[in-house]
Amino acid sequence: MIKEFKTFILRGNIIDLAVAVIIGAAFSAIVGSFIVDVITPLLLKPAMDSLGVSQLEKLSWNGVLYGKFIAAVINFFVTAFIIFLLIKASNKAKINKKDALAPEIPPTKDQQLLSEIRDILKVKSAESK
Repeated sequence: MIKEFKTFILRGNIIDLAVAVIIGAAFSAIVGSFIVDVITPLLLKPAMDSLGVSQLEKLSWNGVLYGKFIAAVINFFVTAFIIFLLIKASNKAKINKKDALAPEIPPTKDQQLLSEIRDILKVKSAESK
């Protein structure tokens, strides 16, 4: 049983997943700071000043902390957008890498002959019409 557990733990997927969770937690802290320290003061400062609140999370109405909800929604959309940009850049890099790694392979002799035969048949077909 211990041997099976060791095999399970040392699989590449488990280690990759653990790394992803750790990086995700660190990324979450960065996005949270971006929301609290940059987005909120720049975009929501006038509204918060008019409500007399210094922090978005403290916005409330009859005990309902809707400011926390607004902060969570903003946090979600910023996180989703950043992940979208990262995946888009990753996909573009994969495509470019694939193009760079795939050298142009010249056609074989058989392929050249088949191409010539195809071209001749096209000409004859066009002449017969």
